[in-house]
Amino acid sequence: MESGKFLAGGAGRLDKVLSFKLQKSRNQIEKLIKDALVKVNGKVVLKTSFKVSAEDEIEYRFLEAEVQDYSDIDIEIERLYEDDDILVINKPSGLVVHPAPSVKEPTLVDWLRKQNIRLSTISGEERNGIVHRLDKDTSGAILIAKSNFAHEALSKQLQDRSMGRYYLAVINYPLKDDLIVHKPIARNPKNRLKMGIVEGGKDAKTAFAKVVQSQKDTELIVAKLFSGRTHQIRVHLTTLNRYILGDRLYGSNDQKLEHRMFLHAYLLYFIHPISKERVEVRAPLFNDMKEYFEKNFNKDREYDKLTKDEIKHYFKDITA
Repeated sequence: MESGKFLAGGAGRLDKVLSFKLQKSRNQIEKLIKDALVKVNGKVVLKTSFKVSAEDEIEYRFLEAEVQDYSDIDIEIERLYEDDDILVINKPSGLVVHPAPSVKEPTLVDWLRKQNIRLSTISGEERNGIVHRLDKDTSGAILIAKSNFAHEALSKQLQDRSMGRYYLAVINYPLKDDLIVHKPIARNPKNRLKMGIVEGGKDAKTAFAKVVQSQKDTELIVAKLFSGRTHQIRVHLTTLNRYILGDRLYGSNDQKLEHRMFLHAYLLYFIHPISKERVEVRAPLFNDMKEYFEKNFNKDREYDKLTKDEIKHYFKDITA
């Protein structure tokens, strides 16, 4: 177990002083403080913004990581793109991205560790390598960073939107038109399992474009995110009185739902942190969604082979 103590040596925020002295990421330091593993002058401090002076004594300790056995993790995951710095995989529906106290089954992070893939540590042990997440029931492309440099560069791209994703979804009833929903999202005050449109919530914007209507009046749509909030596509669809087939949280209870949610992160684009070249990765649909298309949509069209240019074409008349 790593531990120690030192004089602050200067005034400032506790998290910044610790990060500088220990050469750890701010995320790691934030977790250390919130886990009550930092003391200032003998007293536990839980605020990252706590102000310290030069003569304050700071004491810290890192807990030893639990040794976990990943030998029984039997998950098949397709690697879509990989080099020394990044990995893009096609996440199956039903797989949780990272460990949490409420998660009992193996996660994507557990699978990555079993594969002995070198991962960034900037987001802490529970989220090694995870640049962005997908909901458990959402399938598709997810980007993994193998180094802290790559992770920081890609995180900046998430913020400035030079990195992004296009999603395919099947909804219960056709949209009237292509459109943009720009409404703030926060935790639903009436149901903590849900997010909702909440005044004062985080800014969120999603573009929706119609692709094709099925024989059952369901519709395949494309969604483009201009922000990355929890459940964003699902919440914004509720404002249009629509839901994704198989969505048991936001969907209707009076209609038979599919066995999984038909939401798939289909096209991922970003600037490679090392080569600076633009990379675009398409994540093939899983068999369950492909079978639904074959049964209910035009059989002459392979909707799992939409090109990036075709995807972008659907948004040509939508003004951001």
